[in-house]
Amino acid sequence: MTSARSQTTPSSPAHNLVIPPVLHSPASLSNIKDHHYSTGSLSVTTPGLESSASSITNLDLNDSILVHEVDPEVDTTHSEDTTAVGQIDDVADEESRKNLRDHLRRTLSIQREKSDTKRKTDEFLEINSVSPDTTLEGYRPREYFVLTDAGKPVFASRPDGRDVENLSSIMGIVQALLSVFLDDGDKLRCINAGRLRITFLLRSPLYYVCSSSWGEPESVTRSHLEYLHLQILSIVTASQLRRIFERRTNFDLRRLLDGSEPFLFSLLSRMELDLAMATSSLNCLQLDQSLRARVAEALVPTSKMKDTLYIILVAQGQVITLVRPKRHSIHPADIHILVNTVYSPSIMNSPASASWIPVCLPKFNPAGFVNAYITFLHRPDTDHKSYQRATPENNEGAGTTSASHVAENSRGPTSRHTTRLIEDSGIGLVCISGGGEFETVRAWCNIVTQKLNDDGSLDTLARAIDSGKTRYFASQLAIPGLRHFVYKSRSHVQITLPAFEEPYDTLDAKRRIVTLYQIVHDAIHAKSGQTGTLKLQYIRTENEIVMGWITQPFELYVVLSPRLPKAAVINAANAVTRWVKKEEGQLFLRDAPVF
Repeated sequence: MTSARSQTTPSSPAHNLVIPPVLHSPASLSNIKDHHYSTGSLSVTTPGLESSASSITNLDLNDSILVHEVDPEVDTTHSEDTTAVGQIDDVADEESRKNLRDHLRRTLSIQREKSDTKRKTDEFLEINSVSPDTTLEGYRPREYFVLTDAGKPVFASRPDGRDVENLSSIMGIVQALLSVFLDDGDKLRCINAGRLRITFLLRSPLYYVCSSSWGEPESVTRSHLEYLHLQILSIVTASQLRRIFERRTNFDLRRLLDGSEPFLFSLLSRMELDLAMATSSLNCLQLDQSLRARVAEALVPTSKMKDTLYIILVAQGQVITLVRPKRHSIHPADIHILVNTVYSPSIMNSPASASWIPVCLPKFNPAGFVNAYITFLHRPDTDHKSYQRATPENNEGAGTTSASHVAENSRGPTSRHTTRLIEDSGIGLVCISGGGEFETVRAWCNIVTQKLNDDGSLDTLARAIDSGKTRYFASQLAIPGLRHFVYKSRSHVQITLPAFEEPYDTLDAKRRIVTLYQIVHDAIHAKSGQTGTLKLQYIRTENEIVMGWITQPFELYVVLSPRLPKAAVINAANAVTRWVKKEEGQLFLRDAPVF
């Protein structure tokens, strides 16, 4: 059981970063140790690996042109609100709650009296039990719970009909657990129980819980809970939440969030394998540089659209280009929330051709809404083109993201038997506006669509996506032993990675390699309470070698054959960086226009 008091991360001086010619002996995930940093030694408290780091460093980053990078560590020790816990209604009486608290305090007192040797043994067992290689039952779905500080259920990731009657009891137990630590002036961060880790995030008036046995570091599940919180704030703003619960501490938030569950479930599914979210960055679609620039120029808004904030073109869940005001950047977390909203089933599968929804961008302004016009562009059709007029429906629930879908009816002279809908290319246009001028935005989006059709850009873009030219594979690099990699440009705050291929072409294999990436990333950035950051991390399993390397301009995470000698691993890492440097014009969004 880990609380906030035990987490400290001292800073350390910067060093020049180079790859050492010889690496230390790699660790095996079958021989797991728990390393703690002290002067003259290195620091790793990450499950499942020994460190091969040669130095510890803190790096300064230049500001990105397009996006702001989020804090490198999701540490909420000092940012969490510690307001008093509310009353548990219809869950447990006061005497039951008091008995539970007393039992917990006795248990915690016994734990604190253990000897240092015994505590180290316990830590070893806990870390070993959550290693990815020791999972016996595969990757059971993570479970997520959201409740109010009064113990009221808000959201659960369990399918409908599964233990619904026990949900209130679970929420009551969680609320009682957290209240013990809050009453003592402390915060509960996680509980390790065998292979199971239960992580907590407090964002008063809401509490977030994740239960996982995947073996990922604590920082990963805490990051998931942070994104879950941001997605809820995109539906109900922070100021709205505060006002509601100041008036009624036992308010049932499910009524206000009714209909928004698809957004939350879509987010949880996306976070499972999304390495851009895991690395606090953006993953842009690989595209010819001249085509990207031509499309971006067509998206620059007219002077009539005075309240426009951002215009984003997306495809396959990735950003193609982004147009923004001068001296105004957008946070990666806000982009992830927007992309998740665009590709959630309630938007993607809607019969309407456009949606006009209020959405809060928590990193931009957590206290207010902006309006998002979302439409999916179509390929050109020589037989039939129609750009219809849309009429927004009234949206009385202005404080929620219940999308006001805009149906656009065909006006062509052809009959319904001969009318052919233009095939959806999966390319989405998102216009974020601070005002409510729907007709102006709609008309402009229609003009942009026609412009992209007329110059052939939309057709070229759609064909590139359909033909697979917007993705690549590690095997195409022809680097001996290379199986996969993730490269992050720190100046652009963007990543690039190849599509998964054999031996990582099954869902469980993808989950396992993503978890290993997360373990290495967590160790390098000291995100789970380690005493210092690292510049190099190297681990070996029975199936692969995984190495993470951080420098001033980039971060690189590579997966290679376990048979490679260390010199070949270094050569492969250098070869990947050279290839990315050569192709960065297609891999990253570098020079988008501003207005």
